[in-house]
Amino acid sequence: MKADLAPGAVAEALDDVAGARRRVHPVRWAAGIVMAVLLAQLAVFMVTDPAFEWDVVADHLFSASVFKGLGVSVLLAVVAMVIGSLLGVCLAAAALSGFAPARWLATAYNTVFRGIPPLVQLLFWFNLAYLLPELSLGIPFGPSFLYWQTNSVITPLVAAIVALSLHEGGYMAEIVRGGLLSVPAGQRDAARATGFTPPQTFFRITLPQAMRFIVPPTGSQFISVLKGSSLVSVIAISDLLHSVQAVYSRTYEVVPLLLVACIWYLAVVTVLSAGQRRLERHFGRGAA
Repeated sequence: MKADLAPGAVAEALDDVAGARRRVHPVRWAAGIVMAVLLAQLAVFMVTDPAFEWDVVADHLFSASVFKGLGVSVLLAVVAMVIGSLLGVCLAAAALSGFAPARWLATAYNTVFRGIPPLVQLLFWFNLAYLLPELSLGIPFGPSFLYWQTNSVITPLVAAIVALSLHEGGYMAEIVRGGLLSVPAGQRDAARATGFTPPQTFFRITLPQAMRFIVPPTGSQFISVLKGSSLVSVIAISDLLHSVQAVYSRTYEVVPLLLVACIWYLAVVTVLSAGQRRLERHFGRGAA
């Protein structure tokens, strides 16, 4: 059929096809209308229902105690993420090494610290003094030279950092290991052929290329750590959730204060998500 058309007619037909618009199915129109109505109904409910007490939300949204709690939550998430990431890199390297005991140790670590819920780990480290009233430093199976009271070392803040970091290390180990396995083996072979040592091959060749696959899940994990930091309120650390709980325990304005916490969590997560997308574009430049 195309052979019977003049070249100009063929080009015009191709232009018409290229500029054609996809027809919108009526079902999609109906689904869009339903979603718009539901969103409008939700917005009207949140604005008109007096139980939300938006004036109370506005009064406490920028209060000093809430800002202090937000800072503690962000600090816990950052410290736990940094320590967990460093630990995860070491565990991933051990899991991929040719040294069998290192692989067994990494597998055991990931099984234990990923299998136990973070709240249980948090309570365990907070109550470590029940098992070890004193912490000591000395020769293994020999005399000890320095002693500390466990409760004076493992404060609530230290217990929270240790629990979140160890829990995060197990997940980061699997994220880093998956990213490292995505790098072709020929890259490592080429590095060894040019005289790179195993540590140089790992940090200069393999890890930079793996970052393209490591950054997206790492960003999501960081957000999870930030939200999971609310668990530390059970051991009386003044994070964001504990700060609003302290207020509504006096005023009984539970819903407005929880909305304050939700707004700040959403704000921080939005900023972190934007930073994650910038990192993804940075490390994905070569692939694009």
